[in-house]
Amino acid sequence: MNISLKNQRILVTGASRGIGRAIAKQLSDSGAEVIIHFNSNSGEAEKLKNELTNPAFIESCDLSDVNQVIGFIPKLVEKYGPISGLVNNAGIAKSAQDHLPTNEWVKIWQETLQVNTTALGILCQEFVEHALKQQNGRIVNISSRAAFRGDTTDYIAYAASKGAIVSLTRSIARHYGKQGIKAFLIAPGFTRTDMADEILSEYGEEFALNDIALPELTKPEDIAPMVTLLCSGLADHATGASIDINAGSYVH
Repeated sequence: MNISLKNQRILVTGASRGIGRAIAKQLSDSGAEVIIHFNSNSGEAEKLKNELTNPAFIESCDLSDVNQVIGFIPKLVEKYGPISGLVNNAGIAKSAQDHLPTNEWVKIWQETLQVNTTALGILCQEFVEHALKQQNGRIVNISSRAAFRGDTTDYIAYAASKGAIVSLTRSIARHYGKQGIKAFLIAPGFTRTDMADEILSEYGEEFALNDIALPELTKPEDIAPMVTLLCSGLADHATGASIDINAGSYVH
């Protein structure tokens, strides 16, 4: 099966590192023109752009600032032309122990939901509005295993933020399918990224390895091919589906 994304322009959020970086590389290798979103790591974003095989663009947006997020998609469309795909990968995972003072706990909760859920919802809403004009568009939302099985008590905000993405994705898929818009969700487990390394430094690598059915942790490159397939149009009848890529650590 030859997957070609030629003539596609796809926005990947959080693409300067980790899973987003691997996705951007795979999409580009498959022929897509990628818009690389980053928050503050402009050096890594520029480095990735230079590594890609097809033309690519870099754009910054602080997803924790709702005023920056609103209007981001229309700005990109005006600048680069129609966007055929949106990969919402960017996210944060901040520890908030259950014995924290409530005001501190709430601060982490609100920041986590703003980046992982509210910003993602805004991007989906603006992309759908754009895609309706084209009668074509695909959204791939990167959620988490935690959305389905829960997480440790100090990452309740993270699990809740990722869980909300599930119903959002299904709602888009069910309502807009006949208007050419497809929406998919991928739920990774522990994946070897900078964000996961912070958690592993707290709990230890054995904690993660003992939890999975395979001998090694998932890598970003293990997730990117599925995103590429979903963006290609070859799996459109999976719209609304949640796809687990968690090394057998949670099957539902």
